[in-house]
Amino acid sequence: MVRVMGNRVDILIRDGLVHDGSLTGPVIANIALVGDKIAYVGTDAPAAASVIRAEGRAVSPGFIDAHAHSDFTILADPRAEGKITQGVTTEINGNCGMSAAPLFGRAVERREEDLRELGITERWNTLAQYFSLVEKRSSAVNIASLAGHGNIRGSVIGYDDRKASGILLTVMKTMLSETLEQGAIGFSTGLIYPPGIYSDTEELIALARCLQPRDLIYTSHMRSEGNMLEQAVNEVVRIGREAEVRVHISHIKTAGEQNWHKADRVIGLLHEVRREGLRLTCDRYPYIASSTDLDAILPSWVFAGGNDEELKRLQDASTRRRIEEEMKLQISRTGYWQKVIVSSVASEQNRWMEGMNIEDIGLKLNMDSLSAFFRIIIEEKLRAGAIYLSMSADNLRKFLSLPFCMIGSDSSARSFDGPTATGKPHPRTFGTFPRLLGKYVRDEGLLTLTGAVHKATMQTADLFGLKGRGQIREGYYADLVIFDPEKIADKATFESPFQQAEGIEHVFVNGVAALSEGRLTGRLAGKVLRHGGV
Repeated sequence: MVRVMGNRVDILIRDGLVHDGSLTGPVIANIALVGDKIAYVGTDAPAAASVIRAEGRAVSPGFIDAHAHSDFTILADPRAEGKITQGVTTEINGNCGMSAAPLFGRAVERREEDLRELGITERWNTLAQYFSLVEKRSSAVNIASLAGHGNIRGSVIGYDDRKASGILLTVMKTMLSETLEQGAIGFSTGLIYPPGIYSDTEELIALARCLQPRDLIYTSHMRSEGNMLEQAVNEVVRIGREAEVRVHISHIKTAGEQNWHKADRVIGLLHEVRREGLRLTCDRYPYIASSTDLDAILPSWVFAGGNDEELKRLQDASTRRRIEEEMKLQISRTGYWQKVIVSSVASEQNRWMEGMNIEDIGLKLNMDSLSAFFRIIIEEKLRAGAIYLSMSADNLRKFLSLPFCMIGSDSSARSFDGPTATGKPHPRTFGTFPRLLGKYVRDEGLLTLTGAVHKATMQTADLFGLKGRGQIREGYYADLVIFDPEKIADKATFESPFQQAEGIEHVFVNGVAALSEGRLTGRLAGKVLRHGGV
């Protein structure tokens, strides 16, 4: 702890309403910063080189994004303006089975186009190499990472529909253990994406057991969030029980109106298994639309063998008919394609589609919606993103209210210009935490401000083992947000997502001002957070 009495501190934040990250009610206090640490919290006011008067403002720990996807965008543009302006100081990356590393063999090939599009010229294989690169380039936010199952399976087996057994499974376990040794804070799966979609439960249990010695967490984008939701939750529960590890459900939801009624049963199941001793948690973003690849709604067998094989199937007439028939069985609801919005394309020729739904695109192309869908993914060579308006507002409130549900944006760090300022990404990219604190805390009273801050800070830091973060305490890292609880609001929309939130006035990352009086400073003070380290 840094001693401050009688000495001059770097920054003094005076008379703010301090929500320290715990569930204890807020108090008016002064906070002194020395270097990258909080040196003092109390009523005294030591001399300071700089003073911020925070009367009438809330002061909280920096928000921790429990579910981020900035693995590559943080290298393309380390400013992370979309995260800083909503108060995020730390990100948990490597979610949904997709992490920056390990990358070997077919997994390297799979990511090559992503890196090229973002202008990233460096290449790496291991998490240690990736972390070194992030540290060399610097970052506006702190970065932690899970080890992605998709990376590991893609590196060892590729993207074929094959069982992982024998030597293949042994190699995967070794690769996971090495990645954990290099600082990964857990293990994630994305079971609707290739190659994770081809794994069985036994494979996942065997890999999850690698987490035991370090008491690290297994997180999952489950095998279904809609029609097979309950079965998917039961698989996560089984993995947790048989591997004897902590488990975490990513962006929990009931997708598709025909599945909205399942929310209460699923919530009841979660409470039951927690009472039985399973350490289970989840996260959620405060929106009723999801976002992922446009081709994610294809039947799983279409993905086998990688992108080239997928494209061949889509362009083969007889195979295409089979795909169409299967999709028509799954997507029979009137108005479905009105709720699928193209968020990004790779080509200039189709840029006009961004922000439009598939039905309207089909009308403009003079074809039915399903044909328009196929045309887009083929012309874009699968590199098209989409937003899916598929969720219930009432269920969202139920999930956000769960005491074991944390807050994750499910988005990558972007900036207002530069290489990441492309397409029309989901507004959660710029508005997740202000929306939580504005709409769901102040306007609707769904959560208390103290409870919401706890979810977004201390609770998430404890879950992922982020030492010295997530609380306003002497000796902790000076990750802080100062905001006006009466004005805080998200401004990003589906039509115009690149909009800075209102009400957030100051953001400190490791004691350095990343946002000052609502203006970005461009300073890059973030750190790589490794398991077992800082």
